[in-house]
Amino acid sequence: MSKESERAAIDADKQRLIREGELYRIKVVHAKALVANALQPDAMFHGAVEQAIGMAQARLGGLLQPGGLKGINFKSLMPYALTVGSYIARKRLVKPAIGVALAAGIGMAWLLRRKPAPEQE
Repeated sequence: MSKESERAAIDADKQRLIREGELYRIKVVHAKALVANALQPDAMFHGAVEQAIGMAQARLGGLLQPGGLKGINFKSLMPYALTVGSYIARKRLVKPAIGVALAAGIGMAWLLRRKPAPEQE
């Protein structure tokens, strides 16, 4: 090899290394921007909500099946109901829980009565 071809090869290697360094710096700046965006409170909140929804769908997705109240799977629902009932009894929240259930029942009854009846011809 002549000195000129060696010089050209070295120059080509230098240019390649310079391009790789520029690409590396661009990737670092991009990663910093992604991290800064992910640490914003609204992004963290949305991530937490999406995580919670995904877990809830994974764990509770089999409880309700198509068909309204007829489709409730009580065998799957009972462990959750017992856990909630046990928690309410341990914390002595029976009266507030009854009040919340009563208010929810009244609200549902009001909503169902308020819905207009389907018109028949």
